[in-house]
Amino acid sequence: MKPILITAASLTFLFCIPACQSGESAEKTTSAGSTETPAPTGQSGVKDDLSAKNVVQVAIGSKDHTTLVTAVKAAELVDALSNAGPFSVFAPTNAAFDKLPAGTVDGLLKPEKKDALTDILQYHVSVGVFKEDMLQDGQSLGQVNGGNITISKKPDGIYVNGTAKIIASIPASNGIIHVIDAVLLPPAK
Repeated sequence: MKPILITAASLTFLFCIPACQSGESAEKTTSAGSTETPAPTGQSGVKDDLSAKNVVQVAIGSKDHTTLVTAVKAAELVDALSNAGPFSVFAPTNAAFDKLPAGTVDGLLKPEKKDALTDILQYHVSVGVFKEDMLQDGQSLGQVNGGNITISKKPDGIYVNGTAKIIASIPASNGIIHVIDAVLLPPAK
């Protein structure tokens, strides 16, 4: 029995070494002497054209969410939102961002405003899948940034914090996207 354990341990060790090595250069030199930048790492770098799209991939495919996608990339949240989740994302449209005072979005996209941008974007994400039929009037949902949003049911639809109307809901492989017509701003801490 010992030889089997030693052999299994040896095989595990041999297979782990290439996968566990670190410190190698991120760039590779080709035979022609030029360098190549490697593909993205993390969950967003996984290439899969067969499975259902995750919340980030759905947003990237929407012409109405280009501002949101730009903001998610600037806040470096692509990998986090590409993970298994599950997430409920309240996704403002481009028109929703256009309602903000002039210069707000451009200001938030600056590197020095990354923390504020991240806080705002995380205020649009709940952990868990909350489909429309699960949302109740007066319900409070905890958001990733630590804040809470409140759901309201009115005769003309479902609202978040009384002002952002859910205009569509789109399932994704790692959750659901509720398209909203206003940007949610977290309360001051």
